Amino acid sequence: MNRKEFTERVLELKEKKNAVILAHYYVDGLIQDVADFVGDSLELARKAKEAEGEIIVFCGVYFMAETAKILNPDRKVLIPYYKAGCLMADMAIAEELKEFREKNPDYAVVTYVNSSADVKALSDICCTSANAVKIIEGLEAEKILFVPDRNLGSFVAEKVKGKKVELWSGYCPVHEKLNPEQARRVKEENPDAVFVVHPECRKEVRDMADFIGSTSQIVRFVKETSAKKVIVGTERGTIHQLRKLRPDVEFIPAYPEFTCDQMKMITPERLIKALEREQFEVFVPEEVAAGARKAIERMLERS
Repeated sequence: MNRKEFTERVLELKEKKNAVILAHYYVDGLIQDVADFVGDSLELARKAKEAEGEIIVFCGVYFMAETAKILNPDRKVLIPYYKAGCLMADMAIAEELKEFREKNPDYAVVTYVNSSADVKALSDICCTSANAVKIIEGLEAEKILFVPDRNLGSFVAEKVKGKKVELWSGYCPVHEKLNPEQARRVKEENPDAVFVVHPECRKEVRDMADFIGSTSQIVRFVKETSAKKVIVGTERGTIHQLRKLRPDVEFIPAYPEFTCDQMKMITPERLIKALEREQFEVFVPEEVAAGARKAIERMLERS
């Protein structure tokens, strides 16, 4: 199926099924082009709550589709491939977080949306890479446990003064793989380029960057930059949107394989099947969803 056939079939099925398609920046560019909205975790959380249509098809990894279902309990939420997971999210489990809370009742738990519904349900509030600093600054608690990403957590700890931020030991393998040697080499090879990175990258890499921000913040930075060459320190699917936004700029992945294999499990063929068959519906038990919903909605209210 070529691009034209794919696009026409998706539009036909969307109308027939009264469906809305939400897509993350990291999925296939062809899917981004047919989506009703493309965004990062915070933007997609908002759109999931606002989205119209009987069916939401979430083109991203499973925890994102869970979030859409939590915010839309009465609507059908589909994911094109239900095994598209997130290793970072898997690095925090509810049993361990519950044990921490019991031993440390004076800590507020701030959980990155890159986490399971079970973990969100045990959290005081969620955050994204776009709003983590603002969320933690606004909390009354002086002691914070940041779950699960130690890199984003350390970035927040650098920015927030007067609070003790304890870090979980999780990380994003895709961003973690960018090491200082690679970053230094690509900068030396492109001395006229600006270097933008996601805060999920290591501190040593962030320290070399010209700009640090969430995916949506990187997009806004690129929109306004006068630079004609940009080294992109996040998943290379983002470059698809950056090229559409700034065709006059050359974009260089910070390392050649800067790709989330799990996001790439969401293929155009699987999107078609999800719409045709309404398969891989996402369910979250209400006893879990209720707690997770509170943590997510607190985040949205403060964002």
